[in-house]
Amino acid sequence: MLSIYRNMFKIPDLRVKILFTLAMFGVYRLGATIPVPGIDLESVELFQAQQQSGGIYGLLNLFSGGALESFSVFALGIIPYITASIIMQLLTVVIPKLQTLQDEGESGRKVITQWTRYLTVVLALIQSTGFTYLFHTGRFTGGIDLIPNYTPGRVILIVITMTAGTAMVMWLGELITQRGVGNGMSLIIFVSILSQFPFVFGQIWQQTIQRAQPVRFGVVIAIFLVMIVAIIYVDQAQRRIPIQFAKRVRGRRVMGGQSTYIPLKVNTAGVIPVIFATSVLLIPSLIITAIPSDAAWVQSVYRWIDQNLGGAASTGVSWWYILILFTLIIFFTYFYTAIQFDPEKQAEMIQRQGGFVPGVRPGRQTARHLGFILNRITLPGSIFLATIAILPAIAGAVWNINIAFSGVSILIVVGVALETMKQIESQLTMRNYEGILT
Repeated sequence: MLSIYRNMFKIPDLRVKILFTLAMFGVYRLGATIPVPGIDLESVELFQAQQQSGGIYGLLNLFSGGALESFSVFALGIIPYITASIIMQLLTVVIPKLQTLQDEGESGRKVITQWTRYLTVVLALIQSTGFTYLFHTGRFTGGIDLIPNYTPGRVILIVITMTAGTAMVMWLGELITQRGVGNGMSLIIFVSILSQFPFVFGQIWQQTIQRAQPVRFGVVIAIFLVMIVAIIYVDQAQRRIPIQFAKRVRGRRVMGGQSTYIPLKVNTAGVIPVIFATSVLLIPSLIITAIPSDAAWVQSVYRWIDQNLGGAASTGVSWWYILILFTLIIFFTYFYTAIQFDPEKQAEMIQRQGGFVPGVRPGRQTARHLGFILNRITLPGSIFLATIAILPAIAGAVWNINIAFSGVSILIVVGVALETMKQIESQLTMRNYEGILT
């Protein structure tokens, strides 16, 4: 791993990609500090001074890299794109036309990507309108009105600015994917979460000091480090299915006769199920907070959702939140794994290439064999993901403190870092092979 850090700046084109990625990070963090026009900056400063890391607001602010607390042009962050991607993934399974487009290869995926962009802009318009109303009414800001002059013209200006900011964030992510290193969207979430860690750990330290329990802060740090080690260990785990290719004689040449394996990762889906589950849990909170009503039943539903589905309510993390998040992560892990790896297509490809699994007949039996193994290794992988995601939430519920970074944040940060380093390592390996061959 240390050799990768030493060598990745020695190759000119790889060095350019890394520096380009860092430059895009700088542009993103700059946009996260520029407030939208038409808001009261003094009220924003007052809100920042008293805001807490708990509740749905704390989680949204974490994913936006602190852009939400300053009501910046990038306040929505990458959340609309994540929501649009979830919707398109679900529709791909339901609508045959989308499934056909996905099976067409690169051209079909380009069409789906374009539709995802359009849906992202629509969702950004809706969410920016909702946030503008919430910041005016003070539901997210503890009663502080960030937009005192709430006129139609000013609202339209703020909504357009935030929507354009979301479109620019999406564009930055695609630029990083095309010209930089790693997946741009994942890296933007990575940078957003990482930028908030000092603030989050500072709040945990203040809570433990106020209660004269500094030992608990040390326990939280220990849990944090153990989770990082466990995530790295499980991410490397895989089940290798042996594949034997039969010998074929073509003229005077003997083809095949080789043996290889299919590496099935224990955590095939990566951090995507965690992001999906978290986004789904945010939907009820966003809907109920956007309802412009002071009716008693609306307020009671709002309080219940904030305390039980908000992730880190002011009264501590709810056990309902922990249970629902655990279940959703397991569901989305199986769902996304089924999308990523199709046993029937894999078995058909193996049979077409003249290969077979030793002791298993080619065709349907191979597909059933691969599906059986995939289901067995997905179960511990999904339970591991769900356990890591809820572990800090459990500690917060037991000690009645807000641990805003959560296992979700750690999974995303570590998972994205590992995937990015693997891409850098593969590019270094490719350059070494080119040097040997030439």
